[in-house]
Amino acid sequence: MNGNPIYHLIALGVATVLMVPLPVAMLAGWTPPWLRGQRGGVRLQACGVLAIYAMVLANSLPRIADASFETVMLFTCIGLGFSVVAGVLLLLSALRNARRAGR
Repeated sequence: MNGNPIYHLIALGVATVLMVPLPVAMLAGWTPPWLRGQRGGVRLQACGVLAIYAMVLANSLPRIADASFETVMLFTCIGLGFSVVAGVLLLLSALRNARRAGR
């Protein structure tokens, strides 16, 4: 039902390599050069990207485990919740940066 788990493992591995190191470094205090002009919202951006990664985890892990249809749909709804959280965090970051730029 869930297809070949190898494809989901590859996608999860690529998402882990591409999405996790930078936000974790940002939460540890490092700011990338292209974001150094922003005064606020860097941590919110990092949390937003990690929420997107949590969505990827929620959508891929039950498919890798070849879970039942009901379990896959439950985790898909949980992933949708993570995407809403990510959108709110990234929007708050943009509003915070706009407010600080207006001063």
